[in-house]
Amino acid sequence: MARKDLSPEMLKALHEGVAIPAHPLALDENRKFDEKHQRALSRYYIASGAGGVAVGVHSTQFEIRDEGIDLLEPVLRIAAEEVEKANLQRPFFKIAGICGPTKQAKAEAELAVSLGYDIGLLSMGGLNGWEEEQILERTRVIADIIPVFGFYLQPSVGGRIFSFRFWEQFVDIPGVVAIKMAPFNRYQTIDVVRAVCYSDRRDEIALYTGNDDNIVTDLLTTYRFSVNGRMVEKKIVGGLLGHWAVWTHKAVELLEEIKQVRDKSEIAAEWLTRNIEVTESNAAFFDPAHHFEGCIPGIHEVLRRQGLLQGRWCLNPNEELSPGQMEEIDRMYRDYPHLNDDEFVKAHLQEWLAD
Repeated sequence: MARKDLSPEMLKALHEGVAIPAHPLALDENRKFDEKHQRALSRYYIASGAGGVAVGVHSTQFEIRDEGIDLLEPVLRIAAEEVEKANLQRPFFKIAGICGPTKQAKAEAELAVSLGYDIGLLSMGGLNGWEEEQILERTRVIADIIPVFGFYLQPSVGGRIFSFRFWEQFVDIPGVVAIKMAPFNRYQTIDVVRAVCYSDRRDEIALYTGNDDNIVTDLLTTYRFSVNGRMVEKKIVGGLLGHWAVWTHKAVELLEEIKQVRDKSEIAAEWLTRNIEVTESNAAFFDPAHHFEGCIPGIHEVLRRQGLLQGRWCLNPNEELSPGQMEEIDRMYRDYPHLNDDEFVKAHLQEWLAD
């Protein structure tokens, strides 16, 4: 299967930066797939002005791949159908989560291509016994099938630390078009950006934040390195985030505001305060106080309040809000009302829920 590369228009949008929410999974009270609300979520993200959706990722729950649940194909297909029905006159990225050992990842990449997906978000979680070269070879296999969005995942939720040498080799793989950095660590984020800057492919790779603890600052920062005697600069241009699965309309507005100021030589200190507001709201939703155990129910709770989900049920019945998490979400609504998009959702919810 020959890889279908991105069009010039799509590449331009990818490098200018877009907001990409990680798509949740809608279930009913019996923990069965709720197609009506699944489609409503996709419609919400499209209407919010997002530049794409990432489906089959952590926020969609990895259990969708389990035998007996078998929801990977339906959730990928339904999101793709909604994007096609929207008939958008702007670039919109359909990004499929791809995970597992090479055989599984290859099958998932081929499924994504068959459903019209543009890019594969290639997880490197769950491969802790693998050598770095094995993971690089797996990446090469997938990049021959679908353009790859690399993914540096923090160790606390199943990722691992990679060497700078790994990233130097990773970015030189043809077909790698972007990298999502989510180590929740400034040192490791710098490793990735520096490796991209050192590469001859630096202008072919877009950088996206997945650092939920530092979203705004990531998007405002210019990275600068000396490469063979000349200064090379690179920016993190957009975000692919579970955090942006909620309050998405306001997240899109935030990114557009950042685009207007990020090239200025001086950036107002107020942006540092806004970074903390966004980080604190993320803490309520993603539950770092309890090692992120409540992160998916936290996302679901916000969407439930808005009517976009019927409840916060997960495929795993043990996944629930952590002690005190509900109160923290209440506090975010009270302390940072300017961050939520409840009025936008209220105005459109019935049309999104219509058949």
